Amino acid sequence: MTTGIGRRNFISIVGGATLWPLAARAQSSEKIRRIGVLPAGYRQSDPEGQARVTAFHDTLRKLGWTDGRNVQVEVRWSSNEIEQIRAEANALVGSAPDAIVISSNAALAALQKLDRTIPTVFIQVSDPVGSGFVDSLARPGGNLTGFQNFEPSMGGKWLGVLKQVAPAVTRVAMIVRPDTAAHFQFRHEAEAVAPSLGVAVTAIEVRDDDEAQRGVVKFAEAGNGGLIVLPHPGNIKNRALFIDLTRRLGLPAIYPFRYFARNGGLVSYGFDQVEHWRGAAGYVDRILRGARPADLPVQAPTKYEFAINLKTARELGLTISPSLLATADEVIE
Repeated sequence: MTTGIGRRNFISIVGGATLWPLAARAQSSEKIRRIGVLPAGYRQSDPEGQARVTAFHDTLRKLGWTDGRNVQVEVRWSSNEIEQIRAEANALVGSAPDAIVISSNAALAALQKLDRTIPTVFIQVSDPVGSGFVDSLARPGGNLTGFQNFEPSMGGKWLGVLKQVAPAVTRVAMIVRPDTAAHFQFRHEAEAVAPSLGVAVTAIEVRDDDEAQRGVVKFAEAGNGGLIVLPHPGNIKNRALFIDLTRRLGLPAIYPFRYFARNGGLVSYGFDQVEHWRGAAGYVDRILRGARPADLPVQAPTKYEFAINLKTARELGLTISPSLLATADEVIE
């Protein structure tokens, strides 16, 4: 009669030779899921784009998805040109991935014209309900869900912050991209609060780099002006252009993300995008395990960050009050 210990030894000796190959075959035959990623507005050489994609990869790995083992992540980098964004979106759809991660209103709009079936998680998308991407934040419906960039009321908040930083400003232009419906909502909200701040709001509609530069230079000629640079792949890609222009023209400007201020912009008011890229990895994990995008609520930022570049303020001849500096999350000397 074989004892318990003897039986375990017998299984180990006789069965071990077959169990290991079976386990190895199971591991090698594990289905590799495919994820397409389009971080619109970020070139591959852009450290901000790399930080977002790295955060996505790191979170996926913590959730059990290793690139090359059980998942394959294809990142398609693009500039701000809408034609290139469309081409990269088309390439992603053509590769038939199990899920797509995409950033910006312009890129998501391009993707929707190509496909409405592949589960998609969006990031850096403003006013997804008003833009027609989802039915509601709680129940998005369809194949989309994700992380909202800004709600329309931010247009008024950016204007208010800019007026606090530069009280002498009486004219403010918003850099509006016609391909992004949310930009017109931002403008509407800014116009609604402008009279109470003693400011006139206008728009500089921008389709390319030259148009952006000409528009800002012409607006600055009349004096007492300020600028609101709205979130968009083109504005992200051209942030050095806007920062350099506004400093040379003596134009106080507010930007949507902290790295604009760190790169020399006067002030920024926004949220931590990297956290949303980590959240997107969590949503992709749930989708790959069977969840439907329609059942995953769209999430909005819970914390906004205020950054002031004090060096740029001095260059523009602005004196920032100690009380305002005390409210900043970051003061850049």
